Amino acid sequence: MKDVVIVGALRTPIGCFRGALAGHSAVELGSLVVKALIERTGVSAYAVDEVILGQVLTAGAGQNPARQSAIKGGLPNSVSAITINDVCGSGLKALHLATQAIQCGEADIVIAGGQENMSRAPHVLTDSRTGAQLGNSQLVDSLVHDGLWDAFNDYHIGVTAENLAREYGISRQLQDAYALSSQQKARAAIDAGRFKDEIVPVMTQSNGQTLVVDTDEQPRTDASAEGLARLNPSFDSLGSVTAGNASSINDGAAAVMMMSEAKARALNLPVLARIRAFASVG
Repeated sequence: MKDVVIVGALRTPIGCFRGALAGHSAVELGSLVVKALIERTGVSAYAVDEVILGQVLTAGAGQNPARQSAIKGGLPNSVSAITINDVCGSGLKALHLATQAIQCGEADIVIAGGQENMSRAPHVLTDSRTGAQLGNSQLVDSLVHDGLWDAFNDYHIGVTAENLAREYGISRQLQDAYALSSQQKARAAIDAGRFKDEIVPVMTQSNGQTLVVDTDEQPRTDASAEGLARLNPSFDSLGSVTAGNASSINDGAAAVMMMSEAKARALNLPVLARIRAFASVG
């Protein structure tokens, strides 16, 4: 089998829930990254064989959002695209599939990654098609229902975090310490400009003015151990998972350009990483 490498890796800034990127659909964000990958690598758009993008929240996003991002990103309609839903692992699963296609010789060049705008996930009326003759209809939050709700145990993914914390003895103190360290490391990396080259700026409108969003919104400069300790549990009154140490809700897109190592050398492209192994569990 062919050795598979990554020759380009880009992303948008990561926006907070209902933050600076809330006005841009997942397709818009994904297309910016696809377009930038083509421009920065210098690879012809016609040389790309396939685009594989993970996206979980697709309600109201239109047919095959990955295909939309590919075309909007400047790729010709001869390039196929597929949208993957493996929940939190969607973007990584896209890389798995791209690796397999290249290893087997089914594709030479693949763009793979993920795109999501959690801020724009709609509320839906699940019984509107058949109609409710009398009484009220319930709006379902597709963000929670499709992205954050365990369909088998009928509870929020935050409850899953609580279950794991108890099973493996991960205390509130450990969770808070890890969260604080993560915030501090992210802020230090931003201040040092470590993310600058990998971020594709997003132009957005605010109060009639055009703004350039080129920095992650999520890291908090005011994060502290004392502040985290004051937060109440979010999912279990006796639990340990809070808004401060749980995974955040964000908007953004990221993608890599993948090809065989031989192809990369033929095109004189730098090898950023090699795919040695991968696995899917559960």
